[in-house]
Amino acid sequence: MHVDTVTIFPELFAAFARTSLVGRAVASGLLQLEVHDLRRFTTDRHRSVDDEPYGGGGGMVMSAQPWLAALHALGADAQRARCILLSPQGRRLDDATVCALADLPRLILLCGRYEGLDERVLAQGVDEDISIGDYVLSGGELPAMVLIEAISRKIPGVVGLAASVENDSFRHGLLDHPHYTRPPEIAGERVPEVLLSGDHARIAAWRRREALRATRDKRPDLLAHAALDARDRRMLAELDGERVVEVQACKKGDRTE
Repeated sequence: MHVDTVTIFPELFAAFARTSLVGRAVASGLLQLEVHDLRRFTTDRHRSVDDEPYGGGGGMVMSAQPWLAALHALGADAQRARCILLSPQGRRLDDATVCALADLPRLILLCGRYEGLDERVLAQGVDEDISIGDYVLSGGELPAMVLIEAISRKIPGVVGLAASVENDSFRHGLLDHPHYTRPPEIAGERVPEVLLSGDHARIAAWRRREALRATRDKRPDLLAHAALDARDRRMLAELDGERVVEVQACKKGDRTE
């Protein structure tokens, strides 16, 4: 996959492109990551990328000219490239979107700043807006890195063990199950015995149950769209029954104090 990123702070991506999974993906040629300084595409001697908004108001707006010139120079209008603006007004990023984008041959990521981009850039050069959450950052650089990192995990060969990606949170509509490693006991807390049993069927059942528990407790909204079978629903019913018993025990304890 080829990813072009356009920003006024290209230096922010230098270490990112050399680090961890993204660095290995770039080094192996599985991911081509190019970062472009928006100021290269300006036409005035001050290399201006923003101006005051028509109609007044606070803040500055990024000018259309350099963005449109950058997109033209990158061949966005002639090649199969999907152009994405990282913006808090965009569609919220999720695993399904990451998977879909990872299947594309080329992405162009636009990192806005200030009060945003001149609307004509969105009308003429942007395929979609994407947000990483309902909050505002100073610019699109960090969201672009988040998107690149998420996509890199989906590129075959980037993650050494394919099962690591397959079992990621959200991959099948649920959060991931808990994980443990050596030693078997620390600070009085023991690893669940089932994980030490060597019984792969029991371990798989425990992991599914705990993934359901984590999703129910932390992100119950995901359950409405998760692919649950009859066994999953029985597990959820059992978990709900355990919760009722725990609540009743707590209430009983309060009354006896």
